[in-house]
Amino acid sequence: MGIHTYFQSLTDLERIIRCPGKFKFQEHSVSAHSWKVVQYAKTLADIEESNGVIVDWKKLYEITSSHDYGEIFIGDIKTPVKHYSLELRAMLQKVEEGMVAHFIDEHIPEEFKDIFRRQLREGKDDSVEGKILEVADKLDQIYEAFAELQRGNTEKEFIGMYRNALIKIKKINLHCVEYFLRHILPDIVSEGSKSPIDIEKITKEALAS
Repeated sequence: MGIHTYFQSLTDLERIIRCPGKFKFQEHSVSAHSWKVVQYAKTLADIEESNGVIVDWKKLYEITSSHDYGEIFIGDIKTPVKHYSLELRAMLQKVEEGMVAHFIDEHIPEEFKDIFRRQLREGKDDSVEGKILEVADKLDQIYEAFAELQRGNTEKEFIGMYRNALIKIKKINLHCVEYFLRHILPDIVSEGSKSPIDIEKITKEALAS
């Protein structure tokens, strides 16, 4: 019981594999994904600050490091399924949030409940930190998909993952998004030029959509 139960539960995130049911050259756990999202977010936030934006770093670390904790209870549901409709996505989010809330009520000491409710909430919102989380989350999808496409993985799911993440990122109004599109994405495309899959074409189509 107590904080021990929370600490012990974190190991479960190492066992949950992202994009289940598809052939992958390299498996990625939810735990590894969360760690990378924090790393992306740090640099993205630095870019924002270099452009005069005020960043709440405590909030940023809280929401990026814990943004997928709820998957301990429902797993990583395939992207095409959870995004099949807005209604289904809302239902899944409601179930996840409800199970997280129940976990906090059952296991977290009273003096820490409000802290855990804040830290384990859905962090993607219209705040600067929420937008950075959204970009960082999608950025990891791009890199996961890119690594598979670069090796010649023809699973359509990874083409869709790369394309859809790029489309979503480009619509987010942040300085770091502009920096990514101008300075980082060209390097990704250049590195993928020898891939058997035409990553440059997929990228151009996504940016034009």
